[in-house]
Amino acid sequence: MCTANAYDVLIVGQGAAAFAAALYAARYQIRPVVIGETFGGETATGGVIENYPGYPEIDGFDLMLKFREQADKYEVPVLDDKVVGLESVDGHYTARTFSGEAYAGSSVLLAVGRERRKLGLEHEEEWTGKGVSFCSTCDAPLHRGNVVAVVGGGDAAVKGAVLLTRYARKVYVIYRGSRFTRPEPANLRALEEAGNAEMLFDTNVVALQGGDGLSSIMLDRERDGSTELDVHGIFLEIGADPRAELAVQLGVALNERDEVVVDRRMRTNVPGVFAAGDVTDASGELKQTITAAAQGALAAATAYEYVSEHNEACKWHAASLPEGAK
Repeated sequence: MCTANAYDVLIVGQGAAAFAAALYAARYQIRPVVIGETFGGETATGGVIENYPGYPEIDGFDLMLKFREQADKYEVPVLDDKVVGLESVDGHYTARTFSGEAYAGSSVLLAVGRERRKLGLEHEEEWTGKGVSFCSTCDAPLHRGNVVAVVGGGDAAVKGAVLLTRYARKVYVIYRGSRFTRPEPANLRALEEAGNAEMLFDTNVVALQGGDGLSSIMLDRERDGSTELDVHGIFLEIGADPRAELAVQLGVALNERDEVVVDRRMRTNVPGVFAAGDVTDASGELKQTITAAAQGALAAATAYEYVSEHNEACKWHAASLPEGAK
């Protein structure tokens, strides 16, 4: 029997991909541990979700609680800590955390997601889910009949604005440049043909205003004689960066957008290292809770096969585990 200190798979992250992987790993009867700094990932802070199958409407934080409850049912250890370093010795892995602990495993599953780019304005974090959103696909249906703004000039911003025109009464698209940056022609045409979209070029959002949530935004140039724009919501579509630092430490291959490159089984180029969710190139532009969860399940199944073939955790653990490891 393995000691309490040996794990078959170190799951890094606490979002949908991580918890789905933990659930499936536990059901495969391999020993997972989940280590992540922030519970729930992007889903937990996304506000009300209407596009997750089985739930016509559910708060993202509550959905992630349900994910964790299933992992808890199988007694998967979940550690609230940030992994700051990963290293490999003879194909075995050690995760070092911000708190100074170290954890050993036969394999690693990276489910660390992406870091949304932000404007750096006051209330931006506080009002996420209360008028501030980073996902048009997730939250557009919540703004039926509302007035909203989209910030960004790339294809994601244009595509998000097109989707919002189908729900909102009015959509302002605000971009600091003089024209959009390489949007797909079909998306740009759809936006230009929408009767309820207005483009504000050479313009920046400089402040978010409201009480318990967003009610208006301040611009750095006037529109109709005022720099204040009343909106029910603002969508920040200015990009997101994969959290690729740990992958780089292990020599995992990245694509030109710094996404972890995986095959259809969620394997990276490094044996024993798997990845799932938004940090990968697996789902293209459709980075959603459902795709992350599916990839986490698939990654766990692949990790099970790997561990079944290579698992020596019980043999090497005592000799290789650094002092202070768990």
